Amino acid sequence: METHFSKQQLKDKDNRSSEKILRKCVHCGFCNATCPTYDLLGDELDGPRGRIYLIKDMLENNKPANAKIVKHIDRCLSCYSCMTTCPSGVNYMHLIDHGRQHIEKTFKRPFIDRFIRNLLSIVLSNSTYFRIVGRLTLLIKPFSFIFPKKIREMIAFMPINFPKKTLPRKRIYPAEKRKKPVARVALLTGCVQKVISPQINEATIRLLNRHGVEVIVLKNIDCCGSLNHHLGKSEIAIKIFKKNISIWYDEYLKNGLDAIISNTSGCGTTLKDYGFLFRSDDEFKKKAKKISELTKDISEYLEENVKLNFIKNKESNRTYKIAYHSACSMQHGQKIHDVPKNLIEKTGNKVFEIPDGHLCCGSAGTYNLLQNDIAKKLLTNKITNINKINPEFITTGNIGCITQIANATKIPILHTVEIIDWYTGGPKPNILKRLF
Repeated sequence: METHFSKQQLKDKDNRSSEKILRKCVHCGFCNATCPTYDLLGDELDGPRGRIYLIKDMLENNKPANAKIVKHIDRCLSCYSCMTTCPSGVNYMHLIDHGRQHIEKTFKRPFIDRFIRNLLSIVLSNSTYFRIVGRLTLLIKPFSFIFPKKIREMIAFMPINFPKKTLPRKRIYPAEKRKKPVARVALLTGCVQKVISPQINEATIRLLNRHGVEVIVLKNIDCCGSLNHHLGKSEIAIKIFKKNISIWYDEYLKNGLDAIISNTSGCGTTLKDYGFLFRSDDEFKKKAKKISELTKDISEYLEENVKLNFIKNKESNRTYKIAYHSACSMQHGQKIHDVPKNLIEKTGNKVFEIPDGHLCCGSAGTYNLLQNDIAKKLLTNKITNINKINPEFITTGNIGCITQIANATKIPILHTVEIIDWYTGGPKPNILKRLF
């Protein structure tokens, strides 16, 4: 694609990066073929190619965003299916993030939109605030009819009961039965996940400890920053990024870290991008690059670094039929697709990929809250495809997908690490205890 940025514009690092991305695009349209929103809406501007044109026009001409541009950019899921499909290697992820930052700087949204986006920015990135809002939601649910439609939908989506933790809160979880651990890793426990599904982090810790890995959970690391980053709130996101990088890098230098483990694929995708985000920052680029290099999805780490000790449990004679949902941030963002499925197959169960598995379930961070109508259609399609398999339960590696899919089916859904933990000596997941 031909570009016309001025020399002055190209002094900006983000413009330079976006210009290189734009030049790779050859207008082929292969991206549209696998874009969930283009498939649903059929509008060129609701596909990656159309959005690329909109972003190019804004950035090249230094134009403020208008309502039309905002509508089509906001409809993007950031599922990155287009990146998997693109034969030219267009990094749409970095381009759409730049476009969103430009929108945030140049477009004044209607009051209710600003309020909702600011609320999500504050609440979802802080586990304490999220828990408080959950309690308040219990009180206001009976009166939700007085609120605008979008806020009513958010109230309906908000959980009001939070599971109790079973592991004590500690900084260090030592490896079991070993004087010296085989490895030492930091675990990103997340913001929302540790409140609504603490069992995911607990399964991760048990599993790693059982296999000789010491796990540390560093204080003051809550959110990875991706939520604000994808909302276009770059200043807030950068503060979070810098705090996380500083804490992890300091631990890496002082005590050593073999990996930083993420069990939420959306967070892992962002952590692995820290190096790019700070590529021009003299103070942070070395640190950020190291943090990105250390980051591993839990399934990726298990496959590469842990010899899993699968054991027979009380139900070993039973074979379950499991549907594996490959989260977009996992298969398209991190390019990890077969690894989790292969790990589950080692348990002896039958694992099936969901038809049209490259298409998003509609969760996509805050998308199911901000673009509820489209998200519902995507979810309906996902459930239809899951039902074609008729599984006994579903598994995936992302809390957003788990929450989204669980809202539309009675088939139990759980994190991949919960299954691996169970089949290597851990407890049977609670959601399965109630059903099988």
